[in-house]
Amino acid sequence: MEVHNHLQEHFVTTVVEDNEKACWGCGLRLLLPSYSPVFKCGWCGAITNENEQKPENKGLWWRRVRDRSFVCVLFGFMLFVICGGVWAVYPVVFSISFVNAVSQSLITAILSITTVTMFGLAAFRCAGTPPIVQWGSYPNVGKGYLENYTFCHYCCKPKSPRSHHCRSCGMCILDMDHHCPFIGNCVGAANHRHFIAFLISAIISTIYVSIVSAYTVIHLWPPSESRSLGNLRGMDSHVVWRILKEVIFTFLSSALLLSTRGLVLVYLFFSSISVEIGLTVLLWQQLSYIYQGKTYISHLSSQGSDEIGEKDCKNIFRFFGCPYSISRYLPVWNSPKRHNK
Repeated sequence: MEVHNHLQEHFVTTVVEDNEKACWGCGLRLLLPSYSPVFKCGWCGAITNENEQKPENKGLWWRRVRDRSFVCVLFGFMLFVICGGVWAVYPVVFSISFVNAVSQSLITAILSITTVTMFGLAAFRCAGTPPIVQWGSYPNVGKGYLENYTFCHYCCKPKSPRSHHCRSCGMCILDMDHHCPFIGNCVGAANHRHFIAFLISAIISTIYVSIVSAYTVIHLWPPSESRSLGNLRGMDSHVVWRILKEVIFTFLSSALLLSTRGLVLVYLFFSSISVEIGLTVLLWQQLSYIYQGKTYISHLSSQGSDEIGEKDCKNIFRFFGCPYSISRYLPVWNSPKRHNK
């Protein structure tokens, strides 16, 4: 009897309470070999980080007011371009040709409606919420059900691996690319296509505005005569400099005689060119991330790591919802191995 009791004592182990952790995903208590503030549950796959403290979400109201102010400013600029362009351009266009004026009106209406609609969808549509899952109870959470999920201390609910919490919106966004203050919203899974469509439509519209405003302001520009250009002899550096000064002086003197309609057209021309350049750079950056199969947030998180995304034109087809069969008719693009580095 004493020998039996002696053998039982060898099976008694001491459990250190500091190494016993609870998984937030399924509620199971895990025995860790050593102290680890970050651990992954072997049952549900959830990742627990005890170092994260529940933060204070300060300044949310101010950030929302700031974003909505940007939206109002951008929307007002769009209305000014549309209404000011129509007011300044179409009296001149109608005086030139009625058929041309009708076609220009149709193009203006299509571009205006498309740009404003895509802007509204990108700005006021929810950027995308993470999937709603059950958590916290072992019977309801299956094996691997919360694989690589983390707990968002802002929202106090599970956050999927493809989600990121936006402090400006005050919520987690699925496939978040970035928070754009000009649309007052995040760019995520639900409105990313609308954001790209808005950029494309806005670029086409600004190109159209710059061309039409330049064409119209030429007809409104006051006639000017240069008296010294006819007396030039030779083409040395002094002559070139005199020609340049004469052209600048003539241009500025005639610009002072422009009407209000002409000044509006000049402003529309230069502002559309500057906006066009900025939007083109942003669109190129967005399409390059889509081509790599990433978002801006995932690109930042992958910097410095060995993770290389699959660069393929099919990522662009997948983003816009086009079937893969379309790539069969594009033999130049149907070469995924060519894009891998």
